[in-house]
Amino acid sequence: MTPRLSALQARRIALAAQGFTRTQPAQVRREHVARVAQRLGFFQIDSVNVLQRAHYLPLYSRLGPYDTELLHRAAGRAPRLLFEYWAHEASLVDVDLWPAMSHKMRSGRGMWGAMARTADDNPDLIDQVESAVAQWGPITARELEARLGAEERDRTHWGWNWSQTKQALEYLFFVGRVSSARRNAAFEREYDLPERVLPARVLALPEPSDEEAHVTLVGHAARALGVATVQCLRDYFRLAPVPTASAVSALVADGTLEPVTIDGWKRPAYLHAEAARPRRVEAHTLLSPFDPLVFERTRTEHLFDFRYRIEIYVPAARRVHGYYVLPFLLGDRLVARVDLKADRARGRLLVPGAFAEPGAPDSTAAELAQELHRLAGWLGLEGVEVGERGDLAHALATECARPH
Repeated sequence: MTPRLSALQARRIALAAQGFTRTQPAQVRREHVARVAQRLGFFQIDSVNVLQRAHYLPLYSRLGPYDTELLHRAAGRAPRLLFEYWAHEASLVDVDLWPAMSHKMRSGRGMWGAMARTADDNPDLIDQVESAVAQWGPITARELEARLGAEERDRTHWGWNWSQTKQALEYLFFVGRVSSARRNAAFEREYDLPERVLPARVLALPEPSDEEAHVTLVGHAARALGVATVQCLRDYFRLAPVPTASAVSALVADGTLEPVTIDGWKRPAYLHAEAARPRRVEAHTLLSPFDPLVFERTRTEHLFDFRYRIEIYVPAARRVHGYYVLPFLLGDRLVARVDLKADRARGRLLVPGAFAEPGAPDSTAAELAQELHRLAGWLGLEGVEVGERGDLAHALATECARPH
């Protein structure tokens, strides 16, 4: 008989697998960053900086306030712990996953058409750009365009109106012929050759077959999620359906995964052999919209009964909760959500809206106020200002006004 888990058990397993049952260190060091990176596999990158860029927040949510220079060094200086690539989306990825990403570099799965067309139509440009990176890297696309005398990009439309040089760079980045040494202060990639970015021990590892790569990545996703459906396992590294299904079968056969049913879930699920089953979870933190705990929205709804949509691209008049909304994790539940903005000029963390979830405990406003002051301190802001939107706003404003 297939083992059965309650929804509560599944939720606690997922939280433990994501690192929310560990005690936060008094002082965050490189080894703590390494452990979280290895556990999750990557930190998704997003350029929106209304609060804090997305890749900084998963470490904060699991470790508490930390010096962001630790992440900069982990991703931008030797010996690197992280490299940039397309994992879930653009991400800082655990360096040990470089070989497994070779399947995507070979197949081009997820590559935008303009990149592929540039490579097909102008192979000489691809070679020229690669040689230029070898000569001048680390170098941004803008700097390389200037050195090569590249054509002016079309600026008549907002968005990714890339030059041919930038398209060539992105093609080379996707197929693994160049990498990113770091992001500069303007958040531009500084391109360089992989052998000048990746640790030598990683580059020396054998390149796996497509099947082996999928087993590695699905296994990593399963360990990071604890318990998951095939849809969740596919989404974690944005894998193709058929090789994912084959990898799941292989992992079941070798005992890494165990089929389970979860109360209220329509799809079958799989439990990782190493998954902890905590009897309680005492988390207390805010989560990025792009945190691996919540970025697969169907899973988030099933685990937490929490329907979550990012509303950045929704016109302001049609937004339900706000522009940049973070869920608040308290214990083993998502009990509230807050629209946040860092007003750096005034040194204030702004909370335009605050909303309690159904059944949120009476202590939610006080607990959230404590977390908002902690977040503000980490961001170098001096106080919290709460607006009027949302059913939690008044109580939260009262709590935030108390001494902390």
